[in-house]
Amino acid sequence: MATGRTHRPATRSRGIPEATVARLPLYLRALTALSERSVPTVSSEELAAAAGVNSAKLRKDFSYLGSYGTRGVGYDVEYLVYQISRELGLTQDWPVVIVGIGNLGAALANYGGFASRGFRVAALIDADPAMAGKPVAGLPVRHTDELESIIRDNGVSIGVIATPAGAAQQVCDRLVAHGVTSILNFAPTVLSVPEGVDVRKVDLSIELQILAFHEQRKAGEESAAPADLAAAGATAADAAASPAARAGADGGRKGPDGDVPAVMPA
Repeated sequence: MATGRTHRPATRSRGIPEATVARLPLYLRALTALSERSVPTVSSEELAAAAGVNSAKLRKDFSYLGSYGTRGVGYDVEYLVYQISRELGLTQDWPVVIVGIGNLGAALANYGGFASRGFRVAALIDADPAMAGKPVAGLPVRHTDELESIIRDNGVSIGVIATPAGAAQQVCDRLVAHGVTSILNFAPTVLSVPEGVDVRKVDLSIELQILAFHEQRKAGEESAAPADLAAAGATAADAAASPAARAGADGGRKGPDGDVPAVMPA
């Protein structure tokens, strides 16, 4: 079976923009859901809505794949699943190691979506000697002393770091030194890597802080609305109480329609 060490995705050599690459998994997820419902074709508008992008951007993204769809018919769902999977390198086996088998690492190990998306968890690794040999998600946890042989024997090129922040850089350095060229980092810290190594960071606290910002803004808008209405009411009351307003109400001359002040002769 092919492994990540001998095959690489074709996206960079084909000149596909990074922004497009970042959206391909969104399209693939939506298409997979359609395929599971046996939907044969989908329009660009329907697929864009399911992926959360606009249809013009979707059509532009697919043009990089050489897929333009058929006017009046749309895109073939199964063919698009294959095209995107191939571009993302998901038509082959990608062995992955997870380093740091605490609560988060164990949860990642138990995630059932890896195998169906082209990834195989080759090993679970932890620095705690007491963890060695303990089964997690059907795999025995192995000590970090075995890291080099694990990477070499399994042809690993993707590592997942789920350690505390203080240990993450050291783990990263060891992974890179032994040949890992792509890292998914769950540790709450920024990693320094050499040229040619790709790092994707997943920081749950940052995502929650962004959501908190939006919640605060929504709460501020809701509280401001009654105040704005009260202010508008006060302004109207002040205007009605002005001398000009009273003059108009009490004796100002009106035109023939009754609602336009008459023009007084000079």
